[in-house]
Amino acid sequence: MRHALVFGGSGQVGQPLLRRLQADDWRITAVSRAPRTGVPGIDWLQGELAAVDGLPRQVDAIFSCGPLDAFAAWYAETPVRSAGVVAFSSTSAQVKHASPDVGERDLAGRLQAAEDVVLQAAHHRGAAATVLRPTLVYGAGRDQTLSRVARLAQRWGRFVLPRGATGARQPVHVDDLAVAALAACDSDAASARRYDLPGGETLPYREMIARVLGALSPPPTLHQMPAPVFAALLRAARASGVAHDLGDAAIVRMREDLAFDAGPAQRDFGYAPRAFHPTADMFRPPEQ
Repeated sequence: MRHALVFGGSGQVGQPLLRRLQADDWRITAVSRAPRTGVPGIDWLQGELAAVDGLPRQVDAIFSCGPLDAFAAWYAETPVRSAGVVAFSSTSAQVKHASPDVGERDLAGRLQAAEDVVLQAAHHRGAAATVLRPTLVYGAGRDQTLSRVARLAQRWGRFVLPRGATGARQPVHVDDLAVAALAACDSDAASARRYDLPGGETLPYREMIARVLGALSPPPTLHQMPAPVFAALLRAARASGVAHDLGDAAIVRMREDLAFDAGPAQRDFGYAPRAFHPTADMFRPPEQ
């Protein structure tokens, strides 16, 4: 029986990964900052990543589904031995590296640096490491993009976009990411490589939002506003604290094509994500 060590196992990608590992008869040690009990087949350890007691000395694979910079710092110093590592990053490492927003540029820089640390540390240890970069993640009700859109639209009965929000998007379901992580772990071709993981369909930003709203009951109305009107509404929303973290750079990106090539992942480990056909439960917050 193979043994997996999973960081971020209670997160939106970690949970479906744990289910996949269980289905494939892995022994699982998972780490969470909050207490976790009552899950047969999973040995939960509690603590911050930098200070977790009880970690195994050796495992067959390590999966990182949480913050990559924290994992990279841990992996560079840990005595835990593993033949393979699969770590989730984000396409934000590419999309936001030249953003006019300082915070976004910092995020991109931290992701790229953390990816480098993981791959370099694995090389020095003689381990096989793979970095996976998902696009817009959905499906668990915990993402800060589409699930947030769904909640705001249900609250107001409508959702507003600026005209011209037609940039290409490729939302990817959390279950497809879990399948990809296991497949990459078992692929020799994926060692020491980074892969973009888009969803199985490319569609305009406006159409993506329209499908989210259409999955809700009753479906909220989608309004498109001229740019000056939308800007005024956004300023009012920020002032009220509703959209304080929605920056101008994010609005500009609604018009930009953010499409990525799934070909290398398809070739090296059979990546085959689903098309975007959302249902209401995919945006429902999980029970606490």
